[in-house]
This record gives sequence, structure tokens and C-alpha cells, in this order.
Amino acid sequence: MEKIKSLYSSKEIKIAVIGLGYVGLPLAVEFGKYRHVVGYDINKKRIDELISGIDKTKELTTKEIFDARFVHFTYEISSLRECNFFIITVPTPINEHKNPDTSALESATKMISGILKKGDIVVYESTVYPGATEEMCVPILEKGSQLKFNIDFFCGYSPERINPGDKVHTLTKIKKVTSGSNDKVATIVDNIYSEIITEGTHLASSIKVAEAAKIIENTQRDINIALINELSIIFNKMGLDTNEILDAAETKWNFLPFRPGLVGGHCIGVDPYYLTYKSQEIGYDPEVILAGRKLNDSMGDYVVNVLVGEFKKRKININSQIRVLIMGFTFKENCPDIRNTKVIDIYRGLKKYNFVVDIFDTHADPKESKKEYGIKIEKSFNSNKYNALILAVRHSDFREYMKDIRKLMTNDGIIYDLKNFIDPRISDLRL
Repeated sequence: MEKIKSLYSSKEIKIAVIGLGYVGLPLAVEFGKYRHVVGYDINKKRIDELISGIDKTKELTTKEIFDARFVHFTYEISSLRECNFFIITVPTPINEHKNPDTSALESATKMISGILKKGDIVVYESTVYPGATEEMCVPILEKGSQLKFNIDFFCGYSPERINPGDKVHTLTKIKKVTSGSNDKVATIVDNIYSEIITEGTHLASSIKVAEAAKIIENTQRDINIALINELSIIFNKMGLDTNEILDAAETKWNFLPFRPGLVGGHCIGVDPYYLTYKSQEIGYDPEVILAGRKLNDSMGDYVVNVLVGEFKKRKININSQIRVLIMGFTFKENCPDIRNTKVIDIYRGLKKYNFVVDIFDTHADPKESKKEYGIKIEKSFNSNKYNALILAVRHSDFREYMKDIRKLMTNDGIIYDLKNFIDPRISDLRL
């Protein structure tokens, strides 16, 4: 323990950030303005791009990357050996059965275990269920290093709160929850993060508390959005405009400003399943959480059914000649992230009717979309007229296309606005 205190007081801690995606890169760059940092990723192409100042996630500019003078980007494990403060930020998705997929987390932990030294600290930022750090990761570290937890090495947990595409609530401006495997380590972890988080930190009493705090942040949002989605379904059946109703309701000071929509991405659409997994493991079947997940997961099918119903209402033949344009494919606006995008559910639902479906997105990477989902992303409009257009993502640069949007449509074409993006007098359907 004295070695750790000495390392911190003498500023000799050298940080390694494992995983340079949406979470890890901003961390490595921010720390790299003040400390020597090794930014590690297994993707050689990603490392080569970062060395050249290119961030394909569009979270950081070339200048911001180059301003971090003390960062060394690498895919070489040997470069990590000199580090003593490891921050693991790898993805924790779900599998096809909607159970936690911790393979990347376990792999990164096993890699670190092979170079772990006495006095080292390993901090996890990846979202997990309460208890995962100490129950799953620590045994891997002990086995690979032959060191004893909380005697030879130590752990911490500081959940990521990155909001992809958000240029206002950036890393340093979001309060950071921190924790450690004992009181002294917790203080060290908190002090390290305090060097870069201008908004301040919150030191949790234990790693499990920090893990649980993260998992309920997104679970709470998921349930709230599910409620609004259900209200939207009810109001649409009543012929009422959900967004008008919400505008009225939001005039009350304590009404929560949630809106209906697709719930995808790597956090809100995933994290509740980590909590329900752990809950079921300890013998409790959660009801509200799973009900919210079920409803939100069904919204893609709901959108398709509403559109098909509108075709039938207008006596438009349901056949393979119908053309539909989906505007937007990423899981949220103004970012290229396609992980767990729920727009794919709409696409697949439309294809079941053998419709011709085009997807237009100015942010999504066509190659990545093809590899991940087997679909083609258009970067320009073709000359075909569409029977329906679905505004699925609220990219800011889509506004320039809205002025002449009817030129893309057949005379009886349907505009379905899922994001309250355009004047309701222009759209035919709204979520």
C-alpha cells in the first residue's frame, strides 16, 4: 500500500487505457494532456488512424488528438508493461439471447493479468452488472498474474458516461462516479480522475455501488421512454398527436421531458439486460424492467405495422413495387455509431413485405453497415419516387433536405416522422 501512495504522491503513475472507442479515446486524450498515457487497442487500423489524428467516431478532432502531447497509441501489448494504472473501456454488449456478452471484457482482463505487477491498479469503466468486477474480473487477474487481490494488486470501477455525438456534455463536463477495492485505493482512483473532470467526482462507498449506479441510470431512462412509447401507441389509436400532448404536459415544472422513439445503442438498449441477468441469477424475476424492454424492442415492428396500415387505408396495393426510403440508420443523431441501432428492425420488417427499401445516412459508414448488417447505405438520393419516407434519425444536416422532400415522393407518398423533426403539417404520420 505504501508503494501505491508513493507512486501517486510522486506523480509516477503511468496510465494505460485499454480500448480506444467512444469511451477510451476521450479518456486517453484528456489524461494525455497532463500525464504519460499509453492508449491501446487491438485494432491496428484504428491505431494507425489515431496516430494520423483521425477519429472515425467523430468524437475528437485532429487538433484535439494532437493536443494530447503525452499519449502513445499502440496495438503492441509490450508497451503496456511500463504502466501501473490500467483503465479498461472495452464494449460489453448482449448476445442473441439478450444475455451479457462479456467476452471482450474477459479477454482484456486476461491480457492485463499477464503483465500485472505488485502495486498495480486496474480500473474498469465498461458497463457491467453489480458484482462483475470482483466476481468475474478479479479471479482472472489473480489467476493470470499469480498475485493476490487487495494485497498485491487493486481494482477500481468508474462507470463511463460518454454521450456519443454530444459536443456539450463531454467527458470533463460530466460528473464522474469513482470507487476502489479499499478506502485508500478509492481515494487514489478518485484523485486521478479529479485531475481531468472539471465537473467533479462522486466517490462511491464500494465497487458494487458504482456498478449498480451505472446500470440503473440507463434502466431508468429505458423505462421512462417505454412509458412514453406506450402512451404514443394509445394516443395514435385515439387519433391524438402525442407530441402535442407532451408539449402541454411539459408545462408542469416536474413533468419528465421524454419523447417516443426507437431505443437502441450500446447503453439504454443493452444495460437493462445486464441488471435483469443478475437479478434472475439471485432468484428475482424483474417485471417492470423487462416489460419496458419488451415494449421498446417492439417499436420497430410497430412502425412497420402503422405504415402498412396507412397504405391499406389509402387503398395502396401491398406489393413488391412499393418503395420506401428510410432517412437515418445510426442509433442516434449526429454520430456514426450503428451499434444496436433499432432502425434495422424497421428495415427488416419492411423487407418481409418484399418492399424495395433504401437507407440514406450522411453519418453511418457504408462499409461498417454492410459488414455488420449486410445492408447498403446510400450517401445520395436516386431518381426513384418513393411511396413512403421514414424519418428515423434526427441528423442536423437532414434539415437541408426537408425543403424539397416531397420531390422524392409519389403523389400519394407518405411521410412518417418518428423524431418530431419536421412541421407536423408536412408529415402524414408521427410517432
